[in-house]
Amino acid sequence: MSESVSFGYEDVSPEEKTRRVGDVFSNVAAKYDIMNDAMSGGMHRLWKDRFVRRVKPQPGEQILDMAGGTGDIAFRMEECGANVTVSDINQEMLDVGIERAMDRGLDSLVWSRQNAEELSFSSRIFDAYTIAFGIRNVTHIDKALAEAHRVLKFGGRFFCLEFSTTEWPGFKEAYDFYSHKLVPQIGKTIAGDADSYRYLIESIRRFPTMPDFEQMIRDAGFVRTKVEPIMGGLVAIHSGWKI
Repeated sequence: MSESVSFGYEDVSPEEKTRRVGDVFSNVAAKYDIMNDAMSGGMHRLWKDRFVRRVKPQPGEQILDMAGGTGDIAFRMEECGANVTVSDINQEMLDVGIERAMDRGLDSLVWSRQNAEELSFSSRIFDAYTIAFGIRNVTHIDKALAEAHRVLKFGGRFFCLEFSTTEWPGFKEAYDFYSHKLVPQIGKTIAGDADSYRYLIESIRRFPTMPDFEQMIRDAGFVRTKVEPIMGGLVAIHSGWKI
């Protein structure tokens, strides 16, 4: 039987998922940041601030921000003096980030179109690897984690911010209703695209649980792994070290 992977609630071929995820982010790129505010009530900004505090970027460090598209994480790390390479498989997302950087007068960031599963960078060149709300859209997560491990220096750190499943009683049910019923309608109203946001919600439901994803990070070779749930696990910060 040929391999299949999840695209939301569908099982499709790896090639089909890669193509369809690319279409999703091409469709939503222009409204991506506005939709993040609308869907999370602005909470995504606080999650990203917390994430970068955990990364602790230092002046002069070389950091790869994968799936960094519109620059939200990179801008925060650049303020700390880190040398950040922003990578994304989707050029439209990168174009939005480049435009935002120009508006801010930032010319220190490096922008590079990359597939997380097959990075073109040499081994052991980055002090940190970050990926925020992007790992669940990768076709083969294990390959992306292996590449993250490869490009990190010994002593380098991996940090991932991703949606998960909240364990708070009551809130879980309310969030399920909100995400499945209302988010696609918000997407239709603001971005003119309900289907892309329906996929993004479904992709969260198909993503591994926090313990299972932590095990995947360990299987990629990382040690001292840690999971920090936010809002009962609605969002989680995963981390590990390469030694």
